Amino acid sequence: MPTDKPRYQITETADVGRALDVAARRWPGEPRSKLLVRLVQAGGAALEREDSDTAGRRREAILATSGKYHGVFGPAYLAELRGDWPG
Repeated sequence: MPTDKPRYQITETADVGRALDVAARRWPGEPRSKLLVRLVQAGGAALEREDSDTAGRRREAILATSGKYHGVFGPAYLAELRGDWPG
């Protein structure tokens, strides 16, 4: 089918073959070329969920510590710290 989109060639290595076998159990009856597309889509979705989960955990950590150390460092803390720096 003509297309102006990039195409990719994938060699069925042992790792790719195992992934395709797993995909064939998940989506029986699909040709291996279609299974490749499904694997890419499933992998992309998994990575997006992982990124979203990571961002959510970071937000929760920030909110959990927000304001927790208020007042630990006095207003002159930075000036005092910088006073130790070589001039």
